[in-house]
Order: sequence, then C-alpha cells, then structure tokens
Amino acid sequence: MPEPGYVAVVVGLSAAVTWTLRAAPFAVLAPVHDSAVVATLRRHVPLGVLCILAAHTLRDVPTGSVVAAPPFVVAVAVTVGLHLWRGHVLLSIAVGTAVHVTLATLLAGA
Repeated sequence: MPEPGYVAVVVGLSAAVTWTLRAAPFAVLAPVHDSAVVATLRRHVPLGVLCILAAHTLRDVPTGSVVAAPPFVVAVAVTVGLHLWRGHVLLSIAVGTAVHVTLATLLAGA
C-alpha cells in the first residue's frame, strides 16, 4: 500500500495535468477568437458535421427491406428540414434521432 503522502502527490500532479490540458485550448485560441477564419468555421462546420453524420448513417441503410428504409429517410428529412429552419445543430440531431428511433420501433413492432 503506498504512503498517503505519495498518493497525495500523485493525485495533485494528476489534477494539475488535467486542469492544464483542459485550460490550454482556451488560452491558445483566445487571441484568434475574433479572426475571420474562426468566424468562417463557426458558420460552416455545423452543416458539415450534419452532412458527415448523414452520410455515415445512410451508408448502412438496408435497401432490401421496405420496412427498414423509411425510418432512415424520414429521419434525415426531418433533421435537414429542422436544421434549415432553426439552424440549431443539437436540436436537429436530437429530433432526427428521436424520429428515427420512434419510427424504427413502431415499424419493427408492426
């Protein structure tokens, strides 16, 4: 069993390293926060993330089953429509996921 002093030093060092690693991105990115590059990324990355998630999801759509494909198609349409209407990424993803799970559950039970 290690000595209490040793454990305290290890815990303190671990906490210091963790805090530093979590604070470093904010300290490094603070000077570029108002740059044109960050503004462009802020504007375009959410839609890019949605496109990547949609492509990743749709590559596994079972095309041989009439029952399995509609939840995917409807969920993607709801996600895209909601994102274009509201522009909120988390809302779009959450609602699209909920629509897919609900339709897949309902159609699987039918």
